[in-house]
Amino acid sequence: MPLTNSSEGFSGLQQWAEPLIFDRLFAAYCRLLRDEALARGMSRLHARVWRALIAGDMQGFEALREALVSALGYADLTLDHLAEVDGEIMVELLEVVVSRYNRSQRTAVPYHLALMELAGRVLPRTRVAA
Repeated sequence: MPLTNSSEGFSGLQQWAEPLIFDRLFAAYCRLLRDEALARGMSRLHARVWRALIAGDMQGFEALREALVSALGYADLTLDHLAEVDGEIMVELLEVVVSRYNRSQRTAVPYHLALMELAGRVLPRTRVAA
């Protein structure tokens, strides 16, 4: 098997994942908040976080993630809610990749590598006790 990397996967995600991510975010925030206007605003902000993450804009990702964490308090949500919603996004992306690209290992492997990188980046940072 030829060597491969995640760049093709990230390129593909940039092409098709954004509407899927927004739809999943909006459904999750509507369920959590029961206020459509607030859910839409939270979904837009969270989608921008994911856009920066997938694009590899880590500086933008960190800044947007901080804004999202601040907005959680306003919406009366916690980091656990954030982790739950991000987990739903990861599962959705993986399901799409598995169902759509299951017959082409050459295409599927870069997507899987990209999703593994995303999973490592999206987890909230926690302080390790010394």
